[in-house]
Amino acid sequence: MSLDALMGKIVARGDLRERLALLPRPWVFTNGVFDVLHRGHVSYLHEARALGQTLVVGVNSDASARRLGKGADRPLNAERDRAMVVAALASVSLVTLFDESTPVVLLRELRPDVYVKGGDYRIDELEEARVVREWGGHAVVLPFVAGYSTTALVRRIRAGEEQVRPQA
Repeated sequence: MSLDALMGKIVARGDLRERLALLPRPWVFTNGVFDVLHRGHVSYLHEARALGQTLVVGVNSDASARRLGKGADRPLNAERDRAMVVAALASVSLVTLFDESTPVVLLRELRPDVYVKGGDYRIDELEEARVVREWGGHAVVLPFVAGYSTTALVRRIRAGEEQVRPQA
C-alpha cells in the first residue's frame, strides 16, 4: 500500500459518512486510544473486521484520551500518529478521530451494523451498545487478549523492567 493510500484511510469526521457509503456492508465500528499498538490491539482489530466487510476505527483525540484518566502524560503518541499506525493495519478500512469522551455521537452519525469492544468491558453497561441497538445494530464483546496492556507496558518501561512475554 502506498503512503498516499494509507493516509487516505484517515478520514476527517465531516467526510466519514460519505466515504463509508462507498464501502460494503456490514459496517463494523470500534474505538480506542491505541496509544502504543501491541499484539492485543492487532488481534482485536483483526477479529472485529471478521464480523463484517468494513471496519471503521474511531481513535480518541489527544484531549479525549487525557480525559480517560490513563495518566497526565498520556497519550504518549500524538493523535495523528496513532491514527496512522491503526490505518496501516490491513484489517482497518477507515480511521477517524473523535474528541468526545465516548463515541456515542459518532455512532449516531455513522449507524454501523456492529459495534465491538474488547473483553475488558461489559457490553450491557455501555451506552454505545444501547445506541447501536436503536437502529437494529448489534453490540459484540470480543475476548480480552490477556497479557497485553499499554498501561502495563508503560509501567514496566518506567520501572526499567524487562518485558515478560506472555505465552502464545
